Amino acid sequence: MERKIRTRFAPSPTGYMHIGNLRTALYAFLFAKSQKGDFVLRIEDTDQKRYVEDATRVIYETLEAAQIQHDEGPDIGGDYGPYIQSERKDMYKKCVLELVDKGHAYYCFCQKDDDNRHCHCRDASKEEVESHLSAGKSFVIRQKMPLEGVTSFSDFVFGEISVENKTLDDQILLKSDGLPTYNFANVVDDHLMKITHVIRGSEYLSSNPKYILLYKAFGWEIPSFIHLPLIVGKNDDGTVSKLSKRHGAVSFQDLLNDGYLPSAINNYISLLGWSPKSDKEIFSMNELIEAFSLSGINKSPAIFDYQKLDWVNSEHIKLLPFETFSSMAFPYSKVEKTNLEGKWNEIAKLLQPRIHKFSEIPESIHFLHQLEDYHVELFINKKNRSTLETSSDILTKVVHTMKQVDSWDIDVLNSTFAELAEKNNLKFGHLAWPVRMAVSGLVVTPGGATDIMLILGKEESLRRLHVGIEKIQNHQML
Repeated sequence: MERKIRTRFAPSPTGYMHIGNLRTALYAFLFAKSQKGDFVLRIEDTDQKRYVEDATRVIYETLEAAQIQHDEGPDIGGDYGPYIQSERKDMYKKCVLELVDKGHAYYCFCQKDDDNRHCHCRDASKEEVESHLSAGKSFVIRQKMPLEGVTSFSDFVFGEISVENKTLDDQILLKSDGLPTYNFANVVDDHLMKITHVIRGSEYLSSNPKYILLYKAFGWEIPSFIHLPLIVGKNDDGTVSKLSKRHGAVSFQDLLNDGYLPSAINNYISLLGWSPKSDKEIFSMNELIEAFSLSGINKSPAIFDYQKLDWVNSEHIKLLPFETFSSMAFPYSKVEKTNLEGKWNEIAKLLQPRIHKFSEIPESIHFLHQLEDYHVELFINKKNRSTLETSSDILTKVVHTMKQVDSWDIDVLNSTFAELAEKNNLKFGHLAWPVRMAVSGLVVTPGGATDIMLILGKEESLRRLHVGIEKIQNHQML
């Protein structure tokens, strides 16, 4: 009978979740779910010096927001707990003493600054060890590496890898405080929790031979290994380096704070090192589960591209029901308790198909709150055959016509503009260009001239049109 696929995500509670860690969690989750398997959450808190208060809560909240649901974990339990390493001390002690008895590990009483690659403690007699223990001397327990031969393993992404055993140091398995190191605990936990596929970053490739030797020393079945490529960022000089804060937002929370949707972050991160078997790029979580396969994971480093993330996020924003988008976007708008609050639905309808992320909203609609000073040359546009003279003439006619409009709704505004354009032998766009410049003071706006005038209302629209006319006239008088 085939073993049930079981993967795990084992973060350390040391702060916000880095993009690389989130991708590891996502791939482990997607693979397990695509194979009808289990996804396990395990908290690796043995490095107490790096422990950050509330970091475990952040892990839970991040996974929940990212729609990565674990089947077993500290908060929901399971058959293989506890799922927090600091609560498993007795298991590690039992396992490490088994290795000592088998001759695959040894007590080391050396000082921290000693050269302990293969220290003399590995050859100490049983009597010498017992003497040090009886005297209460501090110790660690180290793995006893073979001094000759080769250790090989097969990685799903990087292929067959072999390392000469003489290059491997006698790594610490159990620290002087009685807690295991990551290098020991992850092997013990993966075995006891029946993990079938270990998915983690490629930075662990160099340590994997040590893990293989531990599995062999215990006589345990070795799981499948999938080491993921690095995620890199673009530097100012065009080179790339490991993704860090100098490249921008690098944690899930940073991206949320920048106005990205969790579904879009997942979607984009899934494409950092994995290629679907189609040209499809926009995925829901269920679609990712259905499409995911280990064969799509690439070996080359993945470049984090914020422009591509923006595009993916904009596509997810467009897929939101309007009511959901309007509710999510409102806090960014700063229209509450202003004369624009009553026009929020009209503003939101303009924003949804145009923004890349929610944090763009304040700047996108600032002109609605206040018309900033702008240069008169905005009215000049060759494509729309717009000059200062034609703009002044059009704005004057628009003011005269719009003063007579009683019903200020979008259909009336559009039909009035269309009639005025036809009457003056102009295309709609040629008429609208100087009007949009006058009411916004911007080349790029969410929505066209009539959309903006609808939101501003009649009085403010006419005021801004007059400002545009005066600006052109003053310039012409110079």
